[in-house]
Amino acid sequence: MKTLQIMKRSRMWVSISVAIILIGAVFYFIHGGFNLGIDFAGGTQIYAKIGRDFDVNEVRGMLNDEGINATVMRAGDAKQDALIRLKDNPDIKTQQDTVIELLADKYDLNIQTEFSSEFVGSTIGKELYGKAVLSLAIASVLMLLYIWIRFELMSGVAAVLALIHDVLIMTAAVLIFQVPINSPFIAALLTIIGYSINDTIVVFDRVRENRKRFSRSLSRNEVVDKSISETIVRSMNTSLTTLFAVAALYIIGVESIKEFTFPILIGIISGTYSSIFIASPIWSWMGDARDRRKQAKLAK
Repeated sequence: MKTLQIMKRSRMWVSISVAIILIGAVFYFIHGGFNLGIDFAGGTQIYAKIGRDFDVNEVRGMLNDEGINATVMRAGDAKQDALIRLKDNPDIKTQQDTVIELLADKYDLNIQTEFSSEFVGSTIGKELYGKAVLSLAIASVLMLLYIWIRFELMSGVAAVLALIHDVLIMTAAVLIFQVPINSPFIAALLTIIGYSINDTIVVFDRVRENRKRFSRSLSRNEVVDKSISETIVRSMNTSLTTLFAVAALYIIGVESIKEFTFPILIGIISGTYSSIFIASPIWSWMGDARDRRKQAKLAK
């Protein structure tokens, strides 16, 4: 098998990621922050007992024509009722009344008996956000310890930095495309952390084997190139299989499903990229820096 020259362009791979993250930061200021959904910003949920089949896209289009940006999904045991979610805004009461009137006229519903609504505060969203950050921190520490024990500290640090890379890339993507950040995004984020670290461990396991086998004949960069070349087919096959399944779900899924599958799609691509082009180069650079420090001490 031909050995890929990954380390030869390692700075370029990292630069691509840095550019995407910086673009995301620019969009953060352009849009004035994240597009927080109802789970984080608060808002109103309207439940309409339609009781028969209806077209979600038609309802969404009808609301868009009135300038109402809402999440529309099926609800109820038979999925024949509608759940409309409005993000908190100064005109939310007017929008709520408009939604109820439009649906009542469209499906001949009784406003008094076939509609219900409730306000969702942002407090729950803030609590969810805090728990998500805590979960991410705990997961990172535990994975660092695991990889440190199984491999070495440098591998653990490189793997955690690759995870941070994936989180930043996913965040940049939702900023660029203004994807609403709701609880599905948090679920997708935590899912990708587990997915990405598995791919990274596969590469590091091969690096460890080749490091022992070719420690005298190959440099650290050459070991990395050889290890990636031997595992890249396995990584790509696994990622593409998962990517196709999630992409199909994104294409045919409803809006609420897309809020989960879009970050997953980005995360799969980013996780595969970081396992190959980010984690291993970072490990190699850290090793070179350690060698230079040792040489400097000996020179003294």
